[in-house]
Amino acid sequence: MKFEQIISDLKNKIYYPVYFLAGEEPYYIDTISDYIEDHVLSDVEKEFNQTVVYGRDTDVLAIISQAKRYPMMANYQVVIVKEAQNIQKIEELLPYVENPLSSTLLVINYKYKKVDKRKSFFKQLDKKGVLFESKKLYDNQVAGWINSYVAQKGFKITPKASAMLAEFLGTDLSKIVNEVNKLVLNVPASSEINDELVERNIGISKDFNIFELQNAIGTRNVLKANQIINYFAANPKENPLVKTITLLNTFFSKILIYHQLADKSRNNAASALSVNPFFVKDYQDAARHYSIGKLIKIIGYLREYDLKSKGVGNISTSDGELLKELLYKIMH
Repeated sequence: MKFEQIISDLKNKIYYPVYFLAGEEPYYIDTISDYIEDHVLSDVEKEFNQTVVYGRDTDVLAIISQAKRYPMMANYQVVIVKEAQNIQKIEELLPYVENPLSSTLLVINYKYKKVDKRKSFFKQLDKKGVLFESKKLYDNQVAGWINSYVAQKGFKITPKASAMLAEFLGTDLSKIVNEVNKLVLNVPASSEINDELVERNIGISKDFNIFELQNAIGTRNVLKANQIINYFAANPKENPLVKTITLLNTFFSKILIYHQLADKSRNNAASALSVNPFFVKDYQDAARHYSIGKLIKIIGYLREYDLKSKGVGNISTSDGELLKELLYKIMH
């Protein structure tokens, strides 16, 4: 069952006896579990009918015993098991899952792990209750997710602003949600979040960030590119070399893909590169400055310096110096 359907059912008071919430992305798991914890029972009912336990402090037998209790002066009781990935032999819950108590909502938060849906335990979960797998987003999906989340909040966001947030915050959706929620407090209702607002409130340098570096390299602005990497070298914690190399590798790989497109129209290029159409011009401009042959060499340099940044073939050169060497090879 999908996240949106689960939340919709909960809002409509359509409940299931068991919710097994698993996966590598904790945001969806926490959101579903928190909604059940906050909304299924009234404050008075919670006193006798809501139990929260943690995996490190319980076991399967204790969970089954708790789940088999009947509610007191309420239609339901709620049992929430947090950090259930710490429970040994979780699949021994199978007998209860096969015959759950309809007046109990047993919510199992099984974070950071994938489940094998071929096993009978998970097949029964899918039949008797809700088996939800919370998958981590790929890097190229994060900006789109931010756009959707911001729209749900009643705001708009520029493509550059969402890309900056995605690059700076990574794939941690809980962190992204916290930062976006802070941003919307600083703009009027139904207005637009732009890159300047992100720069001011998230702590991203306006002139010295990966987007400006890519733009400087793509347009062969040697002076600006050197200014940015000097800033990166002076602030290595905010701009780790491994991350910079990874993002540059993505940038140049997409330029290479653009070169090879038969149909270079804006929309087709955006689809092929998995970017917002707003950014296609950046790749068009960069493709004019970097031939396929040069791009192949650059990708080779990036792999070489990625290894050096991890200590392979490099004993004493600092990350800042490695970045300067890499930039020189890219742009000459």
